Amino acid sequence: MEERLKEAPCGFISIDENGCVLEVNNRFLTWMGYEEDEVVGKHMETFLTRVNRMFIHTYFFPTIQLHNSVEEFYINLTTAAGESIPFLLNARRYMQEGLAVIDCMFIQMKQRIDYELELRSLQKTTEKAYQDREEAFVQLEKVYAEIARKQNEILEMNNELLKLSNTDKLTNISNRRFFQEELERHIDRYTKEGSVFSLLMVDIDHFKKVNDTYGHLAGDSVLVQLAGLLTQEMGPDDRVARLGGEEFVIILPETNAEEALKLAVKLNKAVENANWEIIDRLTVSIGASTFSESDTEVTILNCADLALYRAKENGRNCSIHYQEIG
Repeated sequence: MEERLKEAPCGFISIDENGCVLEVNNRFLTWMGYEEDEVVGKHMETFLTRVNRMFIHTYFFPTIQLHNSVEEFYINLTTAAGESIPFLLNARRYMQEGLAVIDCMFIQMKQRIDYELELRSLQKTTEKAYQDREEAFVQLEKVYAEIARKQNEILEMNNELLKLSNTDKLTNISNRRFFQEELERHIDRYTKEGSVFSLLMVDIDHFKKVNDTYGHLAGDSVLVQLAGLLTQEMGPDDRVARLGGEEFVIILPETNAEEALKLAVKLNKAVENANWEIIDRLTVSIGASTFSESDTEVTILNCADLALYRAKENGRNCSIHYQEIG
């Protein structure tokens, strides 16, 4: 076995068509609590409950024989200590020196309690169906469909969790984590294609006075309304994110320094002229910077921050591009 596969971050076993283990990597041994000589040569049923053995023989092996692959198969394995661990199993069958070999990759699943309870209920239903041979096949078809549905729900839940991890909880726009990923992507695109882009760093003027005068709930309301206004004023390809506190940042693809400053000035006017729900008037200061060959992820942010600081010094409610002070 190659060293990279031996130390891969996912579990791996290679089995023959009878289900006997030919090779195993270190991650699988660690998860399952076995030594290599306790696994190689043993049937994979060693790690399975009775219900899962039935799944393996009624679905896994027939499918691998028919299609030479199985994707996203949900299965529970039992460790040497008797603990049940849920996995997603992907497998591929191929010929090696005239013999059929099946490579199996295991990825641990992180489940919510309600999903675990529902899946346990499905397993109990399966065990009952197994005991009642006359109804077993009818019940199994229903269980397979339900398991497939649950697997899809889990995958959808993971996608939703990813979306939530990239979203600011208060304003419902992108957060700092998403902004960092987008910034890296635009820098990579600039390096490969020379696609120019700019940043706008937006900070609310005298935001502390808003909180002190109207309260923090009112301040939160102002942040939410400003996030919506910035998103509305920007183009469909622009990325608006909240860095934290009262500070926002906007990535402007295909935008040079002159265009970036024009957009910043436009934002100043839009914010000043907006009808605010809580306060009578609000203004922002904006610092702009445009990526160049000498820039990095850190320097372009520093440039925008310096320009923002200069806009504050110039009386606020204005926009400054770093080129004007650099």
